[in-house]
Amino acid sequence: MTKNYLTEENFAKLHEVIESHKDMQGPLMPILHEAQHIFGAIPLEVQKAISEKMNVPLAEIYGVVTFYSQFTLEPKGEFLISICLGTACYVRGAQQLIDKVVELTGVGVGKTSLDGKYSLEATRCIGACGLAPVLTVNEDVYGRLVVADIPGIIQKYNG
Repeated sequence: MTKNYLTEENFAKLHEVIESHKDMQGPLMPILHEAQHIFGAIPLEVQKAISEKMNVPLAEIYGVVTFYSQFTLEPKGEFLISICLGTACYVRGAQQLIDKVVELTGVGVGKTSLDGKYSLEATRCIGACGLAPVLTVNEDVYGRLVVADIPGIIQKYNG
């Protein structure tokens, strides 16, 4: 994926956010949330900028970014495909669903397609065990799936 989101304009916005939060108690989390909103992710280049402006060690920022699941190191695709690997989904064939999505989109788990269209993630229980196995695309939920359902679901988003 190209890094065209790392623009001077976005870094200028980030610096404004840092300036507005730097005198707060515990400013790192709000700054990271805003950075993710601005850039769509918090890659190393953004972490370095925050580290320098806040005088916080880069290792500390990286630790926070990689610890909390709401932060991501690379932008997500237009369509975020999540496949539940909780126990009920797994025993009912979730891994085969992942394999088919990878085959059809060329996107590996935890990755985003070069064109920015798809991201694929394996998740833990999403609380829809009665519908196992479950796949979501953004906010759309698909349940009781079999491998043969996957091409039609992917086609729906290729439009």
